[in-house]
This record gives sequence, structure tokens and C-alpha cells, in this order.
Amino acid sequence: MTEFFVVAGQDFAGKSSALARLRGDPRHWQVISTDSAFLGARHQLVSDLRRGVGEVLPRLGSAYTPEFLAALLQTAVVHLRDELDRADPERPVIVDSYYYKIIAKCRLAGLSGNPMFDWWRSFPQPRRVVLVEVSAESAWRRCAAGTRLNSLEHYGDRPSRDGFERYQRDLLKLMLQEIGDCPMTVVEEQPTPDSTARAIREALADELR
Repeated sequence: MTEFFVVAGQDFAGKSSALARLRGDPRHWQVISTDSAFLGARHQLVSDLRRGVGEVLPRLGSAYTPEFLAALLQTAVVHLRDELDRADPERPVIVDSYYYKIIAKCRLAGLSGNPMFDWWRSFPQPRRVVLVEVSAESAWRRCAAGTRLNSLEHYGDRPSRDGFERYQRDLLKLMLQEIGDCPMTVVEEQPTPDSTARAIREALADELR
């Protein structure tokens, strides 16, 4: 499998915007993500399933179980792995969050253990993880004071700043557990997507020489 890197971070850390810049970089990064902006027409089903998660979340615990949610999210994890298998070995590859964030969110949804998690953890590991930091103040501003949040981004029935900040702290803690001993570089919060992309490039410069 092609060597790859992972860019991770809490919700609203600005990863997607930075990755969009990297995709247009002269180095021609290959960006693998389940965000619709990075999926072509041949992967429309991945976008549809991602939207399906939005239908599950309001009914989690009533119409749907955490196990059902994890099964739905597994499609995203397998898609990332499959795209890594298909990646061009001559070009650098960055994966958006990999399985680290998905397992962390499943655990926060009440699914502490699942056989699927062990399978995901057996997938190839990146050469390095770049963790993009974001302050609580910036993340709250970027989510429009909670109006852009879904149920997998905060605690409580309704978004609140306290519920959001506590969830994000716990999310970061569990993501770091999943990243484990993988080499990691922390990128401090940047003022713009362009500067975040530049900081990610600098964090990986030595690896790509």
C-alpha cells in the first residue's frame, strides 16, 4: 500500500478547507476524504450514506442503536482504505482523519467496544499524523454558535457552548488514544485556511524529502 499521512483535528478545526488548498497544490497531493467536496460522481453512494448519518442521529437511541450507527460509519472507513489501495504511489497522499475520529465518535455515542473497531485498527498506519489545533472560541464561532452542529458534535439534546466544548475535549482525548504511538506533529491554530495548509506542508516537508 502507498505510504500516506493523516490530517486530524476536532470539529471545526478547519481541516477540510486546508485539505482543499493542498489538493490544488503544485505538488499534486492526493486527498482522500468522505467529504462531498472530495468525492467524484463514481462515489455518489458514499455521499448518500454520509447524508444518511444525518437521518440516524436525531433518532439515535430510539429508532436506531449505536451499533447501527457504527455499521453505517463503517462504509466511510472502508472507503478510505479502498482509496488508499488505489492511490498513485508516485504522489503524496493525505487522508482526512482516517478511522481515528470515527471510532472516537462511536465511543462517545455509547459504543465502547465493537468487533469492527479491532478490524479498523488492523488497517495500515500512516507515516505521520498532523493534528490541527483549534481553540474553543474559534470552533464555537465557526459553528455559528451551535447552529451548524449535529448530534455527534456536542453533548445534550440541544447545542450549547458548554456541551460543545466538553464533547470536543473528550473527542480529542479519544482521538489521541486511537492515534497511539504513531508519529505526530501538532499544528497550532492558524488564522486562515491558506496558512493552515502551509503549516501542514511544513510539518510534512522533512518526510517528503
